[in-house]
Amino acid sequence: MKKLIVLALLTLGFTAFAQSDAKAETLLTEVSTKIKAYKNISLDFKYELNNLSENIKQETRGDVVIEGEKYKLNILGVTRIYDGKTLYTISPEDEEVTISSDNTEDESTITPSKMLSFYEDGYTYKMDIVQNVKGRKIQYVKLNPMDTNSEIKHVLLGIDATTKHIYNLIEVGKNGTKTTLTVNSFKTDEPISKTLFTFDESKYSDYFINKID
Repeated sequence: MKKLIVLALLTLGFTAFAQSDAKAETLLTEVSTKIKAYKNISLDFKYELNNLSENIKQETRGDVVIEGEKYKLNILGVTRIYDGKTLYTISPEDEEVTISSDNTEDESTITPSKMLSFYEDGYTYKMDIVQNVKGRKIQYVKLNPMDTNSEIKHVLLGIDATTKHIYNLIEVGKNGTKTTLTVNSFKTDEPISKTLFTFDESKYSDYFINKID
């Protein structure tokens, strides 16, 4: 699914902070520090894509469990399991499993394990508007890509001012496409199965196994 969540994303470091608003830097540092302190994170989210010029509107829901670099993502009827080395994409509709190696070399790819920290590199920041969402104070930070050739015009990152958790992410492309990821449920340090990020090939004996080197 678009770069928002099919979401790889990041390297530690705050190289862009020096050129950014001091208040935005402080807030994003708080968010980053808090997220990294959790053993695991479970999210339920809504994903929206809008392109008025092409008359495209798509809305779907998904969920993901993240532990370090590992994750299990369910969206659009497809399950993606990344065990830290290998990515398994399971499509029941196609009865196919695609097995591929990690692709973090492609910096344009945003994976679930990085979706909560992508802003740490490659952007400058400044504080934006504050909104009241069902009694929650959401502080937005506007992120502008440092790469002038980026297809992204800007990103708005909505942060719950109380919990310091990410509430939503709005990406606006130079082509007019707007994608929004809204977190409906944010749970941390949940008890999870030891095999959650393990692919069991025996469960898919009738599927076509497509291995990509």
